[in-house]
Amino acid sequence: MTSWPAVPDHVRIADSADVAADALLGEGTSVWHLAQVREGARLGRDCIIGRGAYVGSGVVMGDSCKVQNYALVYEPAHLADGVFIGPAVVLTNDHYPRAINPDGTRKAASDWQPVGVTIDRGASIGASSTCVAPVRIGKWALVGSGSVVIRDVPDFAVVVGTPARRVGWVGKAGQPLVAGDGAGVWVCPVTGERYIEADGLLTEEVP
Repeated sequence: MTSWPAVPDHVRIADSADVAADALLGEGTSVWHLAQVREGARLGRDCIIGRGAYVGSGVVMGDSCKVQNYALVYEPAHLADGVFIGPAVVLTNDHYPRAINPDGTRKAASDWQPVGVTIDRGASIGASSTCVAPVRIGKWALVGSGSVVIRDVPDFAVVVGTPARRVGWVGKAGQPLVAGDGAGVWVCPVTGERYIEADGLLTEEVP
């Protein structure tokens, strides 16, 4: 059962979900069956937390984010507006994971410093991918399903594989960009927006 003493009308929390009393959920946000939102987490407006998903303590999430079923968003991850986290995605938080210290004692919270994954506006992480903290996923980037991300991903990049590598560029509409009418020019086939590639980075063309 949810630990909320009273659920505001504008927030939907399934009876089987576990939401900490001090978690902040924005208007229109939904937390579905068996999901857990930990202490101090801050979720924006119109977010969706899918069945069995986990949102760690102090995680910050912008507006209109989607965390699909059984994804694990460990603290201190930071998600900007409009981020998509696919089913069974893992955002890690430990450089050097161990259950015990060298002397055999059980590792406590004070024995390590968590590091988070940062995901910029509009980016999407495909199903069953793992992002190894402290990587940053650039705005509107796309991580292909099943990838393992161990280094930062540029804005608008499409990355796939283990370890993930860039294989193309993607626009805001989620469609791969196509070559334009000049060197380094890319165009979205959906919106017609134009982008310029230089030095391995992509930026929106200034009108």
